Amino acid sequence: MRKKTVLAATFVVAAGLTLSACGGGDGSAKSPVADVSAEANRPATLLDQPYTKPNLVLTDTHGKKYDLREQTKGKPTLIYFGYTHCPDVCPLTMSNIAIARKKLPKADQEKLQVVFVTTDPERDTAAELAKWLPSAGDPSFTGLTGDFPTIQAGARQIGIGIDPPKKEKDGTVVSMHGAQVIAFSPKTDAGYVLYSQDTTADEYAKDLPKIIRGENP
Repeated sequence: MRKKTVLAATFVVAAGLTLSACGGGDGSAKSPVADVSAEANRPATLLDQPYTKPNLVLTDTHGKKYDLREQTKGKPTLIYFGYTHCPDVCPLTMSNIAIARKKLPKADQEKLQVVFVTTDPERDTAAELAKWLPSAGDPSFTGLTGDFPTIQAGARQIGIGIDPPKKEKDGTVVSMHGAQVIAFSPKTDAGYVLYSQDTTADEYAKDLPKIIRGENP
């Protein structure tokens, strides 16, 4: 684990600029367009100034209102913004977290909250998320959808940049979104650890027990 020593404002810019371009429809994907975060080859960063949990009220996979702050209050929580038509980064991230979660004791598995917020709400309905999340990740994961401006504003609160999905001339839909996972402490509800898209299942498995206890990995 490395400690970030620059100003938090600088880090927010870096996180917002680290975008993954995921293709949909033809299985294609583009490389990240920008990555200005220091030591980008490291899987995780411990933040000097943690993020406040996003003030987001969206719709879950059961079609019910889900207040992110209220329903994850006091619980170890991982938050990720992505979309179901992503051919690579999003399903791999969910799979890695799911594999790591299964290595935890049963009691810790039940404590951990994993929240997937779509960046493509027009296609990712509550029903679509309910169908995709168990296969890409785990049935316990929470999927959220809503209107794009609300989702985009919520992502910005934790330094995640997302753009509206764009349809290419060949019909491919490309969604630009930050591929970071933010871990929030059950003790303070603050987001103090950021994981890159390269974080492996073993790396998550190593860190999750401490995150669940509200400790620094």
